[in-house]
Amino acid sequence: MDFFSATTFGFMAPKGFTKNPESLDSLRRMFAGTGSDTLLLPVAALQDHAYSTKIDWTTDDVMSEEDVRACVAVARELGKKVILKAMVNCRDGYWRAYINFFDTYVPCEPQWEDWFRSYTDFNVYLARIAQDVGAELYCAGCEMVGTDRKADLWRGLIAEVRKVYSGLVTYNCDKYQEHNVTWWDCLDVISSSGYYPINDLDNQFARIHDVAEKFQKPFLFMECGCPCRQGSEFIPNDWTHGGDLDIGVQTRWYRAFLEALDKNPWIQGVGWWDWSANLYPADKAMENSGYGVYAKPAEKLLLDWNRKHGRA
Repeated sequence: MDFFSATTFGFMAPKGFTKNPESLDSLRRMFAGTGSDTLLLPVAALQDHAYSTKIDWTTDDVMSEEDVRACVAVARELGKKVILKAMVNCRDGYWRAYINFFDTYVPCEPQWEDWFRSYTDFNVYLARIAQDVGAELYCAGCEMVGTDRKADLWRGLIAEVRKVYSGLVTYNCDKYQEHNVTWWDCLDVISSSGYYPINDLDNQFARIHDVAEKFQKPFLFMECGCPCRQGSEFIPNDWTHGGDLDIGVQTRWYRAFLEALDKNPWIQGVGWWDWSANLYPADKAMENSGYGVYAKPAEKLLLDWNRKHGRA
C-alpha cells in the first residue's frame, strides 16, 4: 500500500456545498498549503439518536453524490489520491460511539440487525461511488465503539461493500481501541483515530504496532490532530476542552507527532483533522482555537514534512 498523506475535508458539509466556488477553492488551498497527496472525504449520514435504527443520507444536511464527485474531480485534477469515508452522527448531539442496542432479543426494542441493515445500505451506496471514482481506499465507519463487538454483523457489512467496491477497505476505530477490534482480518488495512497525548506517543505507537503485527495488516491513522487550547496537547481528543487560546499547543503537538511518524516507518498513512470547506479569514487564524491548521504554524509544518518526503 502506498503511503497516504491525507487531510480530512468538508466534515458535515451540507448537500450542495460544492456549488459555492469558495468551497472548492478551500479544497485547492488545502492541497497547496499542507502538501497533502490525498483527499480524505467524510460523508456523514444522520440518525435521530443513539438507539435509532434508521440512517438517512438523503437529507439536505448530508453532502450529496454530486458533492462527492465535485471534490474528487478537484483532487484528480491536481493528481491526488482519494479516501472516501462513511460516517454517521446522531442528530441529538450524542457521539456515534454511543450507538448501542441490547445483545439479547427483546420484543419492541430496537435491534442490532435493523441498525446494521440500514448502515449497510448507506455503505453500499457510498462504496458504489468509491468504485466509480476509483477511490484508492474506502473506510466503512468511524469511532463506533459500541458496535465494535458485533464482529459477525461487521463482517457481513464488509462483505456487502466488497460486492460493489474492489479497492482497499478499512474501518476507523477510536483511539485506544485498536486491540479491541477482533475483525481486522476481514479488512485490508487497520486504521484508528490518533488523538494521543504528546507525552505518550511512543507508548501508544508501540501498542498499535503489536496489533498490526498480530493481524499482519498495514496501518494508518485515519484521523489525528490537536486544537489550539492550553492543555490540549495532553488531551487532543477532547474538542470541548476549555483551555485558553494557545496556538503553540497545536504547533508543539504537530511537531512531536510528525517526528514520531518518522521514527515509525511501519505506519503507512495519516489523515489530519481537519480542513473546513468554509475557511475562517487568514488574518483571524491566530484567534482560532479549533483543529484547523489553515494559516497557522502547523500548516507550514505539514507542508515542510510532505516536501521532505517528496509528496508535496
